[in-house]
Amino acid sequence: MIEILRNIEFEPFILSFKLAGITTLILFIISLPIAWYLSQTKSRFKPILEAITALPIVLPPSVLGFYILVSLSHNSPIGQFFQEYFGIKLVFNFTGLIIASCFYSLPFMVQPLQGGLESINKNMLEASYISGKSKLETLFRVALPNIKPALLTAIIITFSHTVGEFGVVLMIGGSIPGETKVASIAIYEFTETMDYTNAHIYSAIMITLSFLTLLGVYIFNGKQKRVFAGLSK
Repeated sequence: MIEILRNIEFEPFILSFKLAGITTLILFIISLPIAWYLSQTKSRFKPILEAITALPIVLPPSVLGFYILVSLSHNSPIGQFFQEYFGIKLVFNFTGLIIASCFYSLPFMVQPLQGGLESINKNMLEASYISGKSKLETLFRVALPNIKPALLTAIIITFSHTVGEFGVVLMIGGSIPGETKVASIAIYEFTETMDYTNAHIYSAIMITLSFLTLLGVYIFNGKQKRVFAGLSK
């Protein structure tokens, strides 16, 4: 057993966590204003915007991956622009994985944040505006401190979802060791070559990490609910 563990290549896991960390940070920056707007607006176009942000949940990864691949390839205007002016290829490298992951994991960041922001007592926000605080100050000084469970859920779920990506990652990045070969791709290749021992080990590691992550979220959220319940008495 010890010999088997010694033979594990941790590079795919490190690459997965690196991808998930960068994607989560980028999506938090992008999703926070989107979630804030969706939670506050009464526009008739709100359902359309919500449907667009939620689309990656229902789209097959192959469909999403195909259109991202077409949009970022060297034959596309976007791909040609980055290749010509920055010397950056947007497919079959780590940069492409980050872009694809941001599209694929977007709703997992937006929806928990939106739900948390919508649950805030509107009187608190109105009081903040009346006291002279701007919308930006209200968001960071009033709203975010009061949605810690939703904030943690959004970050953890987005991170975990990105770590477990397969279809989009495979289509955009392929399997380049040290560049795009993340843990999910490694498991797929082990299964293809019928190396079930390593497939079991890698899968067990992923299951354990995913379970511990979700367990931490539920424990934290449970504590927060008890704290709020105690304060409300």
